Amino acid sequence: MLDLSQNYFALFGLPVAYELDEEQLGERYRALQQQLHPDRFSDASDQEKRLSLQASMRVNEAYQVLRDPLTRARYLLDLQTGEPMPENENTQDSAFLLEQMALREALAEAKDQPDPYSVVENVLQQLDHQEQDLLTQLPSRLESSDPRHQEEARELIRKLQFVRRCRTEAEQLEAELDAFG
Repeated sequence: MLDLSQNYFALFGLPVAYELDEEQLGERYRALQQQLHPDRFSDASDQEKRLSLQASMRVNEAYQVLRDPLTRARYLLDLQTGEPMPENENTQDSAFLLEQMALREALAEAKDQPDPYSVVENVLQQLDHQEQDLLTQLPSRLESSDPRHQEEARELIRKLQFVRRCRTEAEQLEAELDAFG
């Protein structure tokens, strides 16, 4: 059975690194799920069924974390520093915060615009650009054990969390427009 005490990278037999082969991650995930699927343990003891279910849940959790660049970065930073990063930690970059406020204001005013969809699309494009910019900066910060680089990675993660929250708001507004359109 699977060693559930391993970190997520080890669980998939991958090096502990931000950059990873997503295809390889997917292949290993499918192989582990096939190996651990509860149907394979239908004739097993209750304990083996329970262990299979726990292992399957752990593999699912690990896969969800590693396949997303933001959650992978948070997890890797947690491994490096030994302390979990709070989800609600905010950036102190005032210029970035002003950009985020402007994007949120644009979303708040979108319904009153002649073409609210174009406003939402514009915001989503800006968020895509911000996210890509932040994601390209992460690898060099996360591959270093220098505490300054780790703090820079932490700040990039904070900003990414803002971008993701704003994206969610934009997508919700778009869904609202579709529903009432």
